[in-house]
Amino acid sequence: MGISITVNGKRHLLAAAAETPLLYVLRNDLQLNGPKFGCGEAQCGACTVMLDNDATRSCVFPVGAVGKAQVTTIEGLGHGERLHALQKAFLAEQAAQCGYCSSGMLIAAKALLERNPAPDQATIRREMAGQKCRCGAHNRIVRAIQRAAKELRG
Repeated sequence: MGISITVNGKRHLLAAAAETPLLYVLRNDLQLNGPKFGCGEAQCGACTVMLDNDATRSCVFPVGAVGKAQVTTIEGLGHGERLHALQKAFLAEQAAQCGYCSSGMLIAAKALLERNPAPDQATIRREMAGQKCRCGAHNRIVRAIQRAAKELRG
């Protein structure tokens, strides 16, 4: 029995148990290594992906529960010469040091900007509080999200 999911706009038929964490399917079956395994308990945010427009911790989300939702990983946000405004802003603000949290940070920021295209600094800090950065780049991350929001608004 297979599970069918759409990831980054492409449909996949998987031979995975429904209770398998989405993160494991993304990394092991689809070779999408952007989402990271951090804590395995939905606490750090390194595994964050978007299900439709909602930031979701893929380390605890069963692949069988994806249903018809569209899964977006960092690989689907932008790449190479076609970076998303958030990725450009993270680079410009030097918002990554080690980079381990960046995938989850960027996806969570994308979900935030989908809900609120003009968040103030306090809103960004509150909404991103669940995404952990051990390097201490928090101020740069906030600036990057503000920069991207401004660019996306035109």
